[in-house]
Amino acid sequence: MQQRSLGPFQVGAIGLGCMNLSHAYGVPPSADVAESVLLRALDLGITHFDTAALYGFGANETLVGKVLSRHRSRFTLASKCGMTGVDGKRVIDGRPDTLKRTCEEALKRLQTDVIDLYYLHRWDKKVPIEDSVGALAELVREGKIRSIGLSEVSAGTLRKAHAVHPVAAVQTEYSLWTRNAEIAVLDACRDLGVSFVAFSPVARGFLADALKTTADVEAFDAKDIRRAMPRFQGDSFAANLRLLDGYRSLAVRANCTPAQLALAWLLARGDHILPIPGTTSTAHLEENVAAADVVLGTDILAELDALINRHTVTGPRYPASTQPEIDTEEFDHA
Repeated sequence: MQQRSLGPFQVGAIGLGCMNLSHAYGVPPSADVAESVLLRALDLGITHFDTAALYGFGANETLVGKVLSRHRSRFTLASKCGMTGVDGKRVIDGRPDTLKRTCEEALKRLQTDVIDLYYLHRWDKKVPIEDSVGALAELVREGKIRSIGLSEVSAGTLRKAHAVHPVAAVQTEYSLWTRNAEIAVLDACRDLGVSFVAFSPVARGFLADALKTTADVEAFDAKDIRRAMPRFQGDSFAANLRLLDGYRSLAVRANCTPAQLALAWLLARGDHILPIPGTTSTAHLEENVAAADVVLGTDILAELDALINRHTVTGPRYPASTQPEIDTEEFDHA
């Protein structure tokens, strides 16, 4: 697989977001299936694995540690702190002592002595970003983490953090249908030499052509986080479905699958962009990895941009209750 820089590390251009194996999209797969996905990823040349304390409230880090710790020298390990499960509820807490404690817990679950890239999962707006990053900088000095990342932050917050300690990577949702990063943070990353990690690069399954009718959404598991996301609800989802016919046609012209089309588009946006699709299927994993070899012509790139963008997608990406937790710039929908 082609290589790209992830902060100080060289990794495959496409990584693996491990969240799906334990969290967010309904009932997770069995332990055997999850293990097969992780090991197959290694075999396919994936060298960037992304987890977090939040995912399964520690279960995902435990899974990654159990399956991959014996292969630790073969990949770059990323995890996150600052948003965890406390008494069964998701809590954002960026206080220095909390971040340090979470790191100690993560090291044990991951069965490793050091985490290569450790993100602040969300900026706790009750704590100055300089204080939270200062705590992560101490973890670097102590040799417990090798580099610092930030997730879902604005360009301004990135620059404040970077002044305290160099930031290796910013991770934010980015795909054809979520373009917020294009407002400012993508350019800020390029200016500062910060890698940009794109999560949900196939739009939570939408751009993988996994959802073809409103019945597919109605069949979501009760704990599937997409149930609360406006783009997957009612008239908004019905409107978004109308984008798919043209999108499928472009995939056919590009001689690739819809999921590969979404990933190839991201890779073409800049050499500092690294998508981390997640999956519970080895077949989908293989499909995603093959996207690194898809080269899109300028005509298809232009048509993709015109077809799916912030003006053509209906509905905000997060519900109103979640939006205050996000620091990433927002488009004016007025």
